[in-house]
Amino acid sequence: MKKAIVMGASSGIGYAVAKRLIEDGWTVGLSARRLELLEPLKQLAPNRVFTQQVDVNDFNATAPLSQLIDRLEGVNLYFHASGIGKQNRLLDETIELATLETNVMGFARMIDFVFNYMAQHDGGHIAVVSSVAGTKGMGSAASYSASKAFQNTYIQALDQLAMMRNLHINFTDIRPGFVDTALLTGGNYPMLMQVDRVADSIMRALKYKKRVRIIDWRYRLLILVWRMLPNWLWRRFKLQKA
Repeated sequence: MKKAIVMGASSGIGYAVAKRLIEDGWTVGLSARRLELLEPLKQLAPNRVFTQQVDVNDFNATAPLSQLIDRLEGVNLYFHASGIGKQNRLLDETIELATLETNVMGFARMIDFVFNYMAQHDGGHIAVVSSVAGTKGMGSAASYSASKAFQNTYIQALDQLAMMRNLHINFTDIRPGFVDTALLTGGNYPMLMQVDRVADSIMRALKYKKRVRIIDWRYRLLILVWRMLPNWLWRRFKLQKA
């Protein structure tokens, strides 16, 4: 039986991917801070959809996550879509620290727990939604781009660690560009992608266990250019203001 947990399933990419997993016949555990937002998904298949309130920033967040795994009687796929980020040109400390708390500390807290669980239970698949923003340090969103770079590197390190320990754990690092979700409300973003299209691409990446998936071709081309830019030129590069 296919069993998945979606962390951050209440909206956006997490919601869309959770919906597709349910429709594809998976038994799914849904996690978010607000349980009422998960109810429409639960109604799609009440007998094989379980919900659990989890706040990744809670120091004891792994306890409810463990309870959800027990309710599913195991997990084959862990999909992490819990994250925040804002443009912060004035470097508001509150925004910076909140972003790091969720995207670094909360992220590592959840991923480490699932890694250790899978290490003891015949492996599995860990997939995370990071971002193309992790490619370079972005002045308009310093903590966000840095936290996404952390996620990229952390997953790469755990992939190597799994190989070192002969563990059957696969990793997928999903790196979308701008996606039309509540996270981007109030901005004017270039190359904005619809969440359904992004979710379909993610499902293909999960099916074939792609190691890294940049969504879509326009962003793959953009990232190629970004990587070629020397630091002296990048620091003068003015990203479009949202």
